Amino acid sequence: MNEPVIYALDNGVATVTLNRPEVLNALDENLLAKLMLFISRAADDQAVRALVVTGAGRGFSAGADLGPANTDSGAVDVGERLRTRYHPLILAMRNMPKPIISAVNGVAAGAGMSIALAGDVVLAGSSALFLQAFTRIGLIPDAGSTYFLPRYVGEMRARALVMLAEKIPAADAERIGLVWKVLPDDELLPYAQQLAAHLAAMPTRAYALAKQALNASLGSDLGGQLETEARLQSEAGRTDDFREGVAAFRAKRAPEFKGH
Repeated sequence: MNEPVIYALDNGVATVTLNRPEVLNALDENLLAKLMLFISRAADDQAVRALVVTGAGRGFSAGADLGPANTDSGAVDVGERLRTRYHPLILAMRNMPKPIISAVNGVAAGAGMSIALAGDVVLAGSSALFLQAFTRIGLIPDAGSTYFLPRYVGEMRARALVMLAEKIPAADAERIGLVWKVLPDDELLPYAQQLAAHLAAMPTRAYALAKQALNASLGSDLGGQLETEARLQSEAGRTDDFREGVAAFRAKRAPEFKGH
């Protein structure tokens, strides 16, 4: 049996590939458990300095597996499944002390779209489609979609995406702020890995602290956020990478960052 998630590490970049292409990488218990395992591994592995998350085959992820074992309302508490499987995963991605690039190939629907949006930089292939599919089957958006959407695209667009449940092509997703950049399909993964390699060579400790600041900003007032910046900047100012960056600037040479 094929592994539901493939993990590969090359020169500081971990590529995590959802690998159930026969069902458009639908999210079942096994895939979610393996994805959480590999996200945790990447967080703890000092050899990993950046991540790419993508899907095998024609799609990123069609969302939750809707097979009988996963949808029998008499046997499955959907909310409890969110608490045990999806919530730890989304929080682990957002709190990951390393940059995550989501490379969305094909469809990203339902919770698959939520996982894509949990990345720090979201890239899409030209044939990618985004879909808030939840209301089509009588559910509400979950796995973080009601958190990400208003912040990325604004309140009005978020409500329309949820209520209308329309497919959003890659170009429209870029226009409204769901993705950072759209690439030709055959260039998506190479570009994502190239960008991850660039990030891996940068001061990744600063990225970790910047992610903390950005996460905190969403619930802070200005005074509180200014203090968060000062506290985290004090920490950044004590890193070897800061000292190296200043030394390289003064010497007019390329810096050699180590991530600490």
